[in-house]
Amino acid sequence: MIESSNGKELVALEGNSEMEPHVGMEFESEEAAKVFYDTYATHLGFIMRVDAFRRSMRDGKVVWRRLVCNKEGFRKFRPRRSENRKPRAITREGCKAMIVVKKEKTGKWVVTRFVKEHNHPLVPAPANSRRTVLLSQTPDEKDIKIRELTAELQRERKRSAAFQEQLDMVLRDMEEHSNHLSRNIDGIVQSVREIESKKMVHSHS
Repeated sequence: MIESSNGKELVALEGNSEMEPHVGMEFESEEAAKVFYDTYATHLGFIMRVDAFRRSMRDGKVVWRRLVCNKEGFRKFRPRRSENRKPRAITREGCKAMIVVKKEKTGKWVVTRFVKEHNHPLVPAPANSRRTVLLSQTPDEKDIKIRELTAELQRERKRSAAFQEQLDMVLRDMEEHSNHLSRNIDGIVQSVREIESKKMVHSHS
């Protein structure tokens, strides 16, 4: 069944109760339609695959989506590169089962086509299995989540800035140490040259 309570929309398929898609069925979002059909697929005994879509010419957003059985279509034949390689198992059998959902002007997503029949055996979920999926959160919950993520992002930025400051200090210390070593080496070289120069003067005298 589909329930709505406290602003949350849930999809539940439990025990022997069946909620089957039908033309005209409405969802609050594309994601809600996906989750519902995926739950229905699991309950019935097949795997859903997200298939083709169409975008709005006005803003480029997806406004039409087809959800199919994973055995839809046929795999394209490709010659094997090696005779030693085992052929891949056939996973597509031309199954026609699907639903098509379309976004209406109201903002809701509506089922415009539903094909129930499969051309292959189904493996239903156990009778006592339960699958309840949360499709959406309330606006308050979303705001709280956004604030939590924003605060976490700010903490990470501060931590990153602190690491960067420490790294800059280390690099400055290394540069100063390198300059100090260079000055010492230059002084040593200069001293050696002066000593050699004095030796040459004494030898000539």
